[in-house]
Amino acid sequence: MVIPTLDEEEQVVDAIRSASAPGVEVLVVDGGSRDATRLRAKAAGARVLESPPGRARQLDVGARSAKGGVIVFLHADTRLPPGFADAIRAALRDPATVGGAFRFRFDQHTVALRIVEWGSRLRVAALGLPYGDQALFVRRSVLEAIGGIPMAPIMEDLDLVKAMRQRGRLARLGAPATTSARRHRAHGVFRTAFLHSLAVLAWGLGIDRRRIARWLGR
Repeated sequence: MVIPTLDEEEQVVDAIRSASAPGVEVLVVDGGSRDATRLRAKAAGARVLESPPGRARQLDVGARSAKGGVIVFLHADTRLPPGFADAIRAALRDPATVGGAFRFRFDQHTVALRIVEWGSRLRVAALGLPYGDQALFVRRSVLEAIGGIPMAPIMEDLDLVKAMRQRGRLARLGAPATTSARRHRAHGVFRTAFLHSLAVLAWGLGIDRRRIARWLGR
């Protein structure tokens, strides 16, 4: 289990708790937090590593340090469902399955947020493109075969999904990974969803990632 963090002292402990299960190693890879993220992560029982900032770099450091045969990438503001480890093991009994993701759900329930959740399910069903906030998981052997985490300033999760799909089947698990709605609520639910959809289109067209990052204010 790899959790990248940057100033996530309010979120990281609950993420670690949701990821705690027998036989699951939890690694927090911090990109230079100025708050108590690292201290709280250690106190919660995670192994804490440090990395240059940038989610792709942090995921790569975590993946290379993890010991298991399956690696789960979990955002600090996302919570895994009970029984997640058994669900992953069951999905990977099929040797054609290289990895997968959980169903997307927000931690708050409004009509606007439910519409975004529906849009996420439609995107995954139609395009086979789960986002990183759906707790992507992948066999270590597959990750090594594709050369590790794709290095990109943004949208490395979609690069990873694309590379995984070239190696086999992605499992779509029915249990939800529950993500904080904080960013959608802060910047406007539909505005944020529109920008994310625009970014996916730009990614598909091969537009420079730095330009996409500027659109998203990152």
